[in-house]
Amino acid sequence: MGKACDFSGIEPSTADLIDAARGLVPVDLLIKNCRLVNVISGEIHPADVAVAHGRVVGFGCYEARTVIDAAGRYLAPGLIDGHLHVESTLLAPPALARTVAAHGTAAIVCDPHEIANVLGLPGIEWMLAASAGQPVSFHVMMPSCVPATHLETAGATLSAEDIAGMLAKHAERMPGLAEMMNFPGVIFKDPGVLAKLEAARGRVIDGHAPLLSGRDLAAYILAGPSSDHECTTADEAREKLRLGLHILIREGTAEHNLHDLIGLVGDDNFCNFSLVSDDRHPADLWRQGHMDHSVRLAISSGLSPLRAVQLASITTARHYRLAGRGAIAPGYRADMILLDDLATFTISQVFLAGCPVESLDFPAPASLPGAAMHVGGITARTFEIVKPAGKDRLRVIGIVPGQLLTRSDLLAAAVEDGRAVADPARDLAKLAVIERHTGSGQVGLGFVTGLGLARGAIASSVAHDSHNLIVCGMDDADMALAASKVARLGGGFVVAAGGEVLAELALPIAGLMSGAPLPQVLAGYEELTRAWKALGVPEAAGNPIMHLSFLALPVIPHLKLTDKGLVDVDAFGFTELWA
Repeated sequence: MGKACDFSGIEPSTADLIDAARGLVPVDLLIKNCRLVNVISGEIHPADVAVAHGRVVGFGCYEARTVIDAAGRYLAPGLIDGHLHVESTLLAPPALARTVAAHGTAAIVCDPHEIANVLGLPGIEWMLAASAGQPVSFHVMMPSCVPATHLETAGATLSAEDIAGMLAKHAERMPGLAEMMNFPGVIFKDPGVLAKLEAARGRVIDGHAPLLSGRDLAAYILAGPSSDHECTTADEAREKLRLGLHILIREGTAEHNLHDLIGLVGDDNFCNFSLVSDDRHPADLWRQGHMDHSVRLAISSGLSPLRAVQLASITTARHYRLAGRGAIAPGYRADMILLDDLATFTISQVFLAGCPVESLDFPAPASLPGAAMHVGGITARTFEIVKPAGKDRLRVIGIVPGQLLTRSDLLAAAVEDGRAVADPARDLAKLAVIERHTGSGQVGLGFVTGLGLARGAIASSVAHDSHNLIVCGMDDADMALAASKVARLGGGFVVAAGGEVLAELALPIAGLMSGAPLPQVLAGYEELTRAWKALGVPEAAGNPIMHLSFLALPVIPHLKLTDKGLVDVDAFGFTELWA
């Protein structure tokens, strides 16, 4: 289709589009006899849709180079994910784009916060370069919290000046400032945090304020954030909506909030909601899809199909000021999904800028960044925890299924030879976070329940937000083996037991992403899954690697572990392991 398949970012001339709209020249594509899901007018109506130069130019009968008879099928706009960490998919942008395009995703608003906390500005620049020119558009928010907090060791520090410089340099690619997670820094007027918000003044600023309420929430909002994706209850979302926030309804791999929040969406307020994924693992992309999965789930939860599509297209495009995206109407980029059935969102064919997805190329990045894994000298003794006199209870991180929130539990310690050990009978695993950016050798030690391990160990270089090396296990020697193997891989996941590595998946891009296509990454991940199931992890416990990745995140209540120690998130400070 010639110019319709140009993803260089060069806009077609207005004069050429006018000629096509007026029928003075043949259009590139005409999809006739469709039922158009019109997210602007809020109706489903018969239409013939004409496309030229990658844009919708009009409705009606046009002379066209290519004609597709929809035969009464539905035509919906391409979907938009309003908040995704690309790194969570383990895929580099080209592989991710190829994967989600087939599921109708046309654009992604991503936060490269993860690679920024490992590699700083060069990591963000790489993400911009690797995602440029893809048929799926990547709109890259500028990370706001590098490091996320003072409670962990990150690989970089970004200032307000860095933020201002990047937003000016990449104005066309960067809608604004990514999630401001340091809400205590906002409400207590930390000068550095306020300077970052000021650097993004006038741009979209994403929020991140789990459980924040009342006057503190009002103070946070007036400082600049305009959205929130951390609502876990309808009451929390309702308060934030009433105070003016755009509610991003999250349905990810570890975070399942859609069912609890979707009932708030009504005819009078739907424009203030969007569907997002936040974190999506490769197995779920393969098995369930991407934003199409969220749309189907919203429909099955009682939302009308039209409204569900609106929340995954036009409301997101308007919140992030993505001109010409999120609808099928003259002037909009011709991102379209032909559906056999709207109620089940059964996809027949996807078009991006008027081109069938199956005909598109997804260019690979010119180069890959380094892994930044500076770890060595890990032995079983690294994980020893000596019991202090007069204390026999532990503060333990308790995993809450389906949530990033954790409990802070007090449990009796299991003690052998004066040292606290794991206890498989109580699902009490030892947990460690090892600093990997500077080679300091700093290690935070603790315990966790809810992973479901009966033996062995699991290690990962994916640990939000600073992505230090995190390892859990029932045996110190297996923990040392798994952690050391991750370091030698240059980052990745390892499952070990009985002194042997059972499965591994290398993530050489900053220790976060593979660089391989989805089927290859998925095959490696399935090996990991079989391995952790062999260690006794039941299906009901969920994905232990996904759980692990959030146990070092000290901005989500209530108890977390970083390389610097155990963190009481509610107090936003360190606490003692022994109680």
